[in-house]
Amino acid sequence: MDSTKRGRKQMIGSYPGRIFRFYLQGFRSMTLGRTLWMIIFFKLFVMFFILKLFFFPNFLNTRFGTDAERADYVLDMITRPAADLNR
Repeated sequence: MDSTKRGRKQMIGSYPGRIFRFYLQGFRSMTLGRTLWMIIFFKLFVMFFILKLFFFPNFLNTRFGTDAERADYVLDMITRPAADLNR
């Protein structure tokens, strides 16, 4: 009975390792999948780094000079009711 408990613990403890090896082996044997992953990573890079630099300026830094002014503005926007925001 004691040996079956140890066997079960070893199987349960090795599940994360087995899952990791399963995915690692799958990614190594991919040819088309590797190309698709590269396209996905390239698109994520463009979306999060390139577009942010050119199209999404830092709003708080351009409008306010100090951290206190920025904090007051954010606190005001968070605590203001939604009806007041539309005016």
